[in-house]
Amino acid sequence: QVQLVESGGDLVQTGGSLRLSCAASGRTSSASGMGWFRQAPGKEREFVARITWIGVGTSYADSVKGRFTISRDNAKNTLSLQMNTLKPEDTAVYYCAACRTGVCTTTARDYAYWGQGTQVTVSS
Repeated sequence: QVQLVESGGDLVQTGGSLRLSCAASGRTSSASGMGWFRQAPGKEREFVARITWIGVGTSYADSVKGRFTISRDNAKNTLSLQMNTLKPEDTAVYYCAACRTGVCTTTARDYAYWGQGTQVTVSS
């Protein structure tokens, strides 16, 4: 089992920055690929970014590429998402997720473990 707890969500103005964190615990947390997803009201949960268990391989949704950076610190069992140049369309609940293997896909159903989510609101 892997337990995930997100933090860092807030209200920010357009163009601002936020850093989300996810604290992971459990026997396999450091060996799991991880990712960030988001869900806006009335919309499906969508992929944002993912990172391999060793932290070398990353990929991003086109909508956030060049603005968001995913990283992890396995020594501290933490996952982060640095979000810059935020836009109103980035407003959503952001979820941290982990899969059972070292490399995850971009599909939400392939992730076995989820945090409770943290709200990010970008005002125009």
